[in-house]
Amino acid sequence: MTTSRLAAIACLALGIVCATAARAEIKTQWIDYKQGDTPLRGYLAYDDAIKDKRPGVLLVHRRDGMSALTLKNAEMVAKLGYVVFAPDIFGVVPHKTEEEVAQSTKFNNDRPLMRSRAQAGFDILRSNPMVDTGRIAVVGYCFGGTAAVEFAETGAPIVGTVTIHGSFRNFQHEAAKNIHGRMLILHGAEDPVAPLAEVGKLIEDLRAAKIGWQLELYSGTKHGFSTPKNPDEERADAQSKASMARFFKEVFGS
Repeated sequence: MTTSRLAAIACLALGIVCATAARAEIKTQWIDYKQGDTPLRGYLAYDDAIKDKRPGVLLVHRRDGMSALTLKNAEMVAKLGYVVFAPDIFGVVPHKTEEEVAQSTKFNNDRPLMRSRAQAGFDILRSNPMVDTGRIAVVGYCFGGTAAVEFAETGAPIVGTVTIHGSFRNFQHEAAKNIHGRMLILHGAEDPVAPLAEVGKLIEDLRAAKIGWQLELYSGTKHGFSTPKNPDEERADAQSKASMARFFKEVFGS
């Protein structure tokens, strides 16, 4: 399948919004806030054409932090008709691979801090007057997939969680019982960073806790397929966007 056709599929799946794009305008703004004494800067995106309260999505960044891709993803989800807030988990923007690794390692080794940073972002989203606080979901990419599951396991009042090429090690197995809503796992079958055995452990936790879940595996696909490097990953990227959009419609009831 050609790249152009995959792009067309993704556009169709994402939306229903394509038909109204001419009338809609995605508004964005940076929001300064704090977690404890640490200053943070998150990114808000929403469709200015919608006047009523609407669902909110907390979008947790990859290990590259508040990068251009994070902003692009936030705007993409906002086009589905949701208020999207991308929280700043790191508090700094890594510019080199070693800095990305250092930041993600820091938070993977300090789960209370990871949860606190996610909670601080969630509080910003939930306090936004445009958000229907009874309909909030979380999506995380890469490092953000870990943070999304970790946050869900705190018992956060959310209706669903999506992880996109996330990592799933070192969770407290019994904490899965605290999760509210369903979970969608979108994952590369050949991911060396988070192999299928690791995914399987999370699924065991979800099953034991009787949490609704769905797993989509993409053949020929490694980690980080939201920036595709080959035709298989282009297919995975397009299909994962479609699945995410469908999942949000289901859990939001719209």
